[in-house]
Amino acid sequence: MKRKVCVVVASRANYGRIKYVMRAVQEHPELELQLIVGASTLLERYGRAVDIIRKEGFEPDRSIFYVVEGETPLTQAKSTGLGIVELSTAFQDLQPDMVVTVADRYETMATAIAASYMNIPLVHVQGGEVSGNIDDRVRHAITKLADIHFPCTEQSRERLIRMGEDEDRVFNYGCPAMDVIANEDTAIDNEVMAGYGGVGSAIDWTKPYMLMVQHPVTTSFGNGMQQVMETLHALCEFPDHQKVVLWPNSDAGSEDVAKGIRSFRERGESAGFHFYRNFSPEDYVRVLANASVCIGNSSSFIREGSFLGVPAVVVGDRQRNREHGSNVTFADYTQASVQAAVTRQLQARAYEHDSLFGHGDAGKKIAGMLAQIELNFEKGNSY
Repeated sequence: MKRKVCVVVASRANYGRIKYVMRAVQEHPELELQLIVGASTLLERYGRAVDIIRKEGFEPDRSIFYVVEGETPLTQAKSTGLGIVELSTAFQDLQPDMVVTVADRYETMATAIAASYMNIPLVHVQGGEVSGNIDDRVRHAITKLADIHFPCTEQSRERLIRMGEDEDRVFNYGCPAMDVIANEDTAIDNEVMAGYGGVGSAIDWTKPYMLMVQHPVTTSFGNGMQQVMETLHALCEFPDHQKVVLWPNSDAGSEDVAKGIRSFRERGESAGFHFYRNFSPEDYVRVLANASVCIGNSSSFIREGSFLGVPAVVVGDRQRNREHGSNVTFADYTQASVQAAVTRQLQARAYEHDSLFGHGDAGKKIAGMLAQIELNFEKGNSY
């Protein structure tokens, strides 16, 4: 009997992180992939990542809507509760042998609670990290619910063990997001990127550009509009570079960030800027790899950015405490701070490749371990 591995993908970032694990599970002779897509992956306003997932050969076994409109702390809490309700029904139908969840978002928490209460072994990817805001609480809570751990750095592995997790069930194979870089062509041109549309000034991908991805910070809810406006105005000071801006994720405060972007556009200040909803994991890596500098608070600037050696400016405190390579510098939520940091990073041009988050072979290693590890859902602290 093949082991049924149920992967829950609930955001565009989730998919990029776990795609190569899904592929390795799909190809493993002793495993069967089950796929649940839900939350923002199904919504047009966040780019309908489910369309990319299907195009790349993964047909969902279940598609679940559980994002409550509003993008506030209240609706984020309600979305978590609704996710528990809907995912538990899906797990009851699919009867998986294990459930795989990624990182630290509210959708991940919903997955972890539903699986744990249903006595289904929980596999957690990207545990043990430290960043900032509510993500730390969620991530460490999921660690205590999870049965099998695949952290992405050695520091994270050691932290999980210090938290009382069994050393024999904690495996550092690196981050599966590095597999995308290691296995895909990172070259970019206008033909490859022509189908994405978006709005704003035309982008010539063969000329210098900056990449901006700035998400809301849950613990400073209500400040997102002002924060993103400071970053946008800072980038206006670099007229020789085109600016590629990706829409924020669905965390509480997303609408404030979106309002800031729309206001910036409507005031006629966005010459040289182009705004996109979503890219496939491969094309996002192309955009990231060829940027002169990346600005915002996406963890991809730290993970994939270090692997690629791309200069990055991390704004604010969303990623303030996260382990990172030499490619990262930090800036406050002020135009002057962002502008100064971008200037420094443009002078740096590029950094050496850093394998802090792995070597690009995590997917197959994780699938191999899922096929052989003993499955149980009884655990205690291993202090």
